[in-house]
Amino acid sequence: MITTLLSIITVYFFIVLGYMAKRIFKKDMSSKTLTLMSVYFLQPFVTMWGFSTAKLHSEHIFVPLFYLGIIFILSIPTMIIAKKFFKDKKEQAIFSIAGLVGNTGNIGIPLGLALFGEESVIFTTLITIANVFVIYIIGVYTYSHGSFSIRQSLFNIIKIPIIPVSVFAIFLNIYDVPINDQFKDFFKMGAYAGIVLQLFIMGTFMHDLTFHNVNPKLYIGTLSQKFIILPIASALLLSLTNLPLFVQAVMLMQMMTPLAIANVILASLYNCRPKDVTMLVLISTLLFIPIIFLLSYIINHFYL
Repeated sequence: MITTLLSIITVYFFIVLGYMAKRIFKKDMSSKTLTLMSVYFLQPFVTMWGFSTAKLHSEHIFVPLFYLGIIFILSIPTMIIAKKFFKDKKEQAIFSIAGLVGNTGNIGIPLGLALFGEESVIFTTLITIANVFVIYIIGVYTYSHGSFSIRQSLFNIIKIPIIPVSVFAIFLNIYDVPINDQFKDFFKMGAYAGIVLQLFIMGTFMHDLTFHNVNPKLYIGTLSQKFIILPIASALLLSLTNLPLFVQAVMLMQMMTPLAIANVILASLYNCRPKDVTMLVLISTLLFIPIIFLLSYIINHFYL
């Protein structure tokens, strides 16, 4: 648990740095430029590094597939509900995807180490990689569709470099193509820079946050989806599978992680109310601190 709390403190440290930078340099600190740097230059490093750290085996492939299946199943009613309860297209987009995209990397991987030990790393890494596809395919389309046409939104998916890079990285992993240690260090440096920049960007958006013009229905609905509907539905669906209880527990934990900072990145990139999304990510991360203890109790009494 100490490891988890230290990880969360580290996350907030870089967010505060971003906030202070924006506060000091104001208009000279462009959040848009930082977003472009993150999406088009540094995020591909995260994927390349992730696939270079663990060898994919046939017994592992079902974990990300189940994860993607659960997200897909839940995304359909979520989009229907969004159109029914929200008139604004951007609010529809936020409700449709934000609650389904968790922080499986920055928080999920260290939390897995704290709750389950090193045996969880291969599973949390695979789920994080699967989450990349959720973020940069469904997420890109949904946030983009809040401001663009269907055709332009589909084209925006193709423009994101992380998708072809991920396919290339999977090819290298499956065919066991050797990667020099120096190249692995190179990917790791880029990945760490990308992770830190994501946190930094969130801090810059926090600078101008206010509670004016807040739609409580959007906030309550998205956070309820994240911490109530998604965990319960995931637990029910996982109970119908043949996955070991240990793996089910790891997947449930990843489903309960707070909203991913990638939501802020994409909302900013496609002008889909990035300040509202930033507030949602911030609130979900704060709420997750007491939820950690509830999650630990559930896992110890029902799964382990």
